[in-house]
Amino acid sequence: MPDKDFLENYSLFRKIHLTIPATLDKLVKPPINMECLRCKSIQTFSVINNYSGINGFSIANPPISDINLRLQYRCQSCQIFKRDFIIYISPELDYVYKTGQYPEWEIKMDKNLEVTLGKHAKTFRKGLVCESQGYGIGAFSYYRRITEEIIDELLDSIADLIDKNNLEEYKTALEATKKTRVTQEKIDLIKDLLPEILKPNGVNPLGILHSELSEGLHANTDEACLENATHVKDILTFLINQIIQSKEASKLFTSSMKSLLEKKSGKLQ
Repeated sequence: MPDKDFLENYSLFRKIHLTIPATLDKLVKPPINMECLRCKSIQTFSVINNYSGINGFSIANPPISDINLRLQYRCQSCQIFKRDFIIYISPELDYVYKTGQYPEWEIKMDKNLEVTLGKHAKTFRKGLVCESQGYGIGAFSYYRRITEEIIDELLDSIADLIDKNNLEEYKTALEATKKTRVTQEKIDLIKDLLPEILKPNGVNPLGILHSELSEGLHANTDEACLENATHVKDILTFLINQIIQSKEASKLFTSSMKSLLEKKSGKLQ
């Protein structure tokens, strides 16, 4: 069965491909961490039912097709609040997706992202609504529009994180980005100059963003666009948060060093 990330974060109808055991008693029951509306905090939830099928089958009598499982989770803290998921399993046992959940998939924005996007936050929310309903083409269109609207500001803000040895090269590339209106071309000029602090485990988010935006133009199904849309959203959220955190950390370090030097200077006088 899918891991906790699928249950916690995947929107409805977003597929996850995996190998599923032929008998239901082999399915695992991963605990999940989600908000308990009774405890009003993030809590651990555990499965309390036995993978019951919403169309009446049981572990001893699984169907040949149209496999829909109901998973019911209960908060381990209050032992009262429950979360339900309806999971569709393909007849070939090679992918699953959620067809329903209660409480519904939360349409919420990252706080830093909302502040940074400002007037564009409304467009981003429309993308989240489309994503929550499995409308991949619509979600991708909104996230792509957001990327196009903020890309110049995003690339400008990265300049503050470039080390002195590469700063001139970055500024030259940054100037070149002003000469094109194509977002993919802008990213292509900058992506190889990204500082290490913005590349988790060596992965270049701008490189992936460039690829997702290019592939998304040719995706002609909701499923393909939904996957691309999710990646674009996650990359934008990561970059904006990481840039903000890095600048705040640098500002705090500079302030601390300045205070320390002033104290030392006062002692020497």
